[in-house]
Amino acid sequence: MRRDIVHEGAEQLTYEIREIVAVADELSRLGVTITWENIGDPIEKGEKLPQWIKDIIIELVSDDKTYGYVASQGLPATRDFLAEQVNNRGGYQITKDDIIFFDGLGDAVAKIFGFLKREARVIGPSPAYSTHSSAEAAHSGYDHLTYELDPHNNWMPDLDDLEKKIRYNDSIAGMLIINPDNPTGAVYPRDVLEKMVDIARRYKVFMICDEIYSNIVYSKCKTAMLSEVIEEIPGMALHGISKEIPWPGSRCGWIEVFNQDKLNFKRYVKSLINAKMLEVCSTSLPQYSIPLIMGDPRYKDHLEKRRRLFEARARQAWKIFSGIEGILVNKPQGAFYMSVLFEDGILNDNQTLAIEDPKVKHYIENKVKDVKSDKRFVYYLLGSTGICVVPLTGFCCNKKGFRITLLEMDDEKRKWTYETIVRSIISYIGSTGHAETSSSSS
Repeated sequence: MRRDIVHEGAEQLTYEIREIVAVADELSRLGVTITWENIGDPIEKGEKLPQWIKDIIIELVSDDKTYGYVASQGLPATRDFLAEQVNNRGGYQITKDDIIFFDGLGDAVAKIFGFLKREARVIGPSPAYSTHSSAEAAHSGYDHLTYELDPHNNWMPDLDDLEKKIRYNDSIAGMLIINPDNPTGAVYPRDVLEKMVDIARRYKVFMICDEIYSNIVYSKCKTAMLSEVIEEIPGMALHGISKEIPWPGSRCGWIEVFNQDKLNFKRYVKSLINAKMLEVCSTSLPQYSIPLIMGDPRYKDHLEKRRRLFEARARQAWKIFSGIEGILVNKPQGAFYMSVLFEDGILNDNQTLAIEDPKVKHYIENKVKDVKSDKRFVYYLLGSTGICVVPLTGFCCNKKGFRITLLEMDDEKRKWTYETIVRSIISYIGSTGHAETSSSSS
């Protein structure tokens, strides 16, 4: 072609959570039964919506208005409802004009980063959720900038690392937080969030907080929403219904904007609204459903039941994986994920798992050439057991490990999955080979 048409950040658009599906699908064609532990879809793992929620949606589907457009920024009545929910927490007070709907948070994230000036960077946590890290890197054309989450401190942010990176890189204009966190299941205490707000204040950067799992915080954990601590700092919180109703197929998410009149923030927010105007609007049906579902007195009990459910599963997973030599696990405090970390020097490029089918073995042995050491384990696990997890290095992270979910509704299958992974870890670590050094690039 006479001109290069590829965006500078095109190579940054990676999503390991779904990319590993192609490998699993190939193994499935070779006869391997796959156990999907790679993606956070409660419906796929067998969760059923309560009938009363389905009844609300069924009635709305029968209403002709739900088939038409709504306002570009979102249904006014629903935005009023959500603004009231925010204001009832205390802290920063908003109106419906501070809420913008999107076709799921994937759409929101693409626009949040896509409409930033290319030279303006947003620093995010590592391990990072791939949608954020890829979108930020793609908009800039460079690797995503990250601050460390410390696995030896319950995956809390390393605030010294965060501050130093912001201080010495004046291209950083924003700070990203994911609370509760994906992929670690960490929940940040209020004082940690306040310290992060203070860093944003002193270095004049805006804040983004992904709060999609904010209603899945376990009983003994105390945290805060960004609106409760942000004070005068410009920022936004990301919310949706995919994980808590759960209705991931609705593709319905929104952002709450704080202090949009500060530091030229209003002009940037206006660009996000204008982008939605070009699309006319986001999906109508779920917007109509939100006040009816979330405003129903049964919704509080629905959320509490799910919190208890995932908390029990987090405890189960942590007990099964704890005490295994060579790995580190922290008990999740929210969301429905747990990260398993391999200790330094444990993995090498000679370790294997037994694979009986010669065709599957050949396929895996070809796939593990020149891959990072945790991805090597993940591929062998997939070929040997059919269990599909995501390598931790797939989350914009140099630490070696993998992420599991807490979503499986079949109690026996979930227990089998965790115990099978543990047996595989023990077998893999114990197989022949010389340990990698800490400076290894694998």
